[in-house]
Amino acid sequence: MCPALVKENHERGFIIPIGGGEDRVKEMQIHRRFVELSGGADADIIVIPTASQVESTGPDYNSIFHELGAGKVEFLPITSRSDCDNPSFAEMLDRATGIFMTGGNQLRLSTILGGTLVAQKIRRQNAAGVPVAGTSAGASIMSEHMIAGGPSNASPTEDAVNLAPGMGLTNAVIIDQHFTQRNRLGRLLSASSYNPFLIGLGVDEDTAAFIGPDNVFEVVGSGTVTVVDASALSYSSMWQANSGEPLSLLGLKLDVMGEGCRYDLNNRHAYPPDKSTGFCSLPAESVK
Repeated sequence: MCPALVKENHERGFIIPIGGGEDRVKEMQIHRRFVELSGGADADIIVIPTASQVESTGPDYNSIFHELGAGKVEFLPITSRSDCDNPSFAEMLDRATGIFMTGGNQLRLSTILGGTLVAQKIRRQNAAGVPVAGTSAGASIMSEHMIAGGPSNASPTEDAVNLAPGMGLTNAVIIDQHFTQRNRLGRLLSASSYNPFLIGLGVDEDTAAFIGPDNVFEVVGSGTVTVVDASALSYSSMWQANSGEPLSLLGLKLDVMGEGCRYDLNNRHAYPPDKSTGFCSLPAESVK
């Protein structure tokens, strides 16, 4: 599924995968940045807690975004596919200036939202310039191909990862979350080997990749974002590997980036932080 088309003279909104476990008490820098992008005091943020089965999840995020100065925050109590046909939910999404998908179970999220009016509204709003953020399961579903499961603490193998259709806000990356904390490099490498065109993003807890309309993302938070680029793969044993057999993957490129680093998804190049500003220094030609 390709991202929704951007109309002429418009820019796509930010796509913000968060690795889960984000700071909700102290600096809250990821949430704070999201509220700013959504309009601050003029923001109208819609929270989608569908991935979670904890009743307090929606109200908790409402409180966080209100505390950070968002003008208006509401959550959609979607627990079934029939809820996605609610016309009032569609109207709320139509006026949203920011959309946030919570953590939980990404298959619950995809099986309830997939192909519904709500999913269509989220895609179209992002194409119209509305930032869409998601944490944990809400991060995984953003890509066209979603990591639905697979073991942690494992080497890359032929069956180390389960994939399912995602929401398709981006078709440039495949996203894994809780990355370092759950040692998920093996399953991200396996996912990247299925389609070397895709860039693998492993996002740590309390860390986010703020992907801008120019397809350059900045790392925000206390952890790292690991980028796996398999486009120059010279050899892969995936096609001939037996179930459970470790893979040989030669020619991979891997970048590990902390706060302030940026990555150009078009040119597949990482940039270090600018020491004088704390942000990354990109050559002018890399920013479109």
